Amino acid sequence: MNKKVAVYRKEHFNAAHRLNNAQWDEQTNKAVFGKCNYGNYHGHNYELVVRVVGEPDPATGFVINLKTLSDIIKEHVLHKFDHKNLNLDTEEFRELNPTAENIAIVIYTLLRDHIDAHLDLQVRLYETERNFVEYPFSTGQ
Repeated sequence: MNKKVAVYRKEHFNAAHRLNNAQWDEQTNKAVFGKCNYGNYHGHNYELVVRVVGEPDPATGFVINLKTLSDIIKEHVLHKFDHKNLNLDTEEFRELNPTAENIAIVIYTLLRDHIDAHLDLQVRLYETERNFVEYPFSTGQ
């Protein structure tokens, strides 16, 4: 019998960004990215939900200690991105367009090495109340 349990940790951070493709001219960038291409950047109050799936440890009853998960997220994501301009202040987005999709992939990558490999990991990132992305995406959910 499968005894896997999903646990979630919700965090938030505030960051500015600009969506822009340096290979395109100004008109194309504006047509594709609209207001998100504003030259002086714009900000979001991101909501981050980290999902960890596994079987509870027999000794603790935890899939993962949620305090430990919170500490990992704070150290490897929030300290890096909170109140930053993603384009200008972070190495991860110097050359990578900071779309919600790319931010979710980067966050997953930053967290993956710090979560036991036998546990499944998923990142859900809300850019706005109505727009969010998940990585990795599973059609089985």
